[in-house]
Amino acid sequence: MVAFYTFLCGTFRIQQEGDSIVSVQMVQTPSYESCTPTPLTDELAKQLDEYFRGNRQHFDVPYDLIGTPFQKQVWSALCQIPYGQTRSYLDVAQSIGNARACRAVGMANHRNPLLILIPCHRVIGADGSLGGYAAGVDTKQFLLELEQKYRF
Repeated sequence: MVAFYTFLCGTFRIQQEGDSIVSVQMVQTPSYESCTPTPLTDELAKQLDEYFRGNRQHFDVPYDLIGTPFQKQVWSALCQIPYGQTRSYLDVAQSIGNARACRAVGMANHRNPLLILIPCHRVIGADGSLGGYAAGVDTKQFLLELEQKYRF
């Protein structure tokens, strides 16, 4: 089941399979013909709205990560980055025990199926540059500034 929700920085496609969220992606053109909101997608939308308003730092919905063991290891490391803070690709690579895997960490970030819930936007270049982001660098900048503003 897929549903679309619009927030401060754009429209997101939230996909549920079974009892879990499996995808949260930013989209340019929603396809409302295939839209099937559920209580779970509505709950995540409520939590995302709270996040964008600065009232939530963590999410409490069941999700299922679909990816390789390496990707899941990286995504787990991303969840350890505190709200309002950043880490470099090297920091993340070192945290999973492979300092030479910076580029692979970047690719795992790019393939993150759960934007915002798995905070890949908190990973930046060692020189402080933003690097890339699946939803666009402008969105990454917006999310980082949002978290700085509401950090508590």
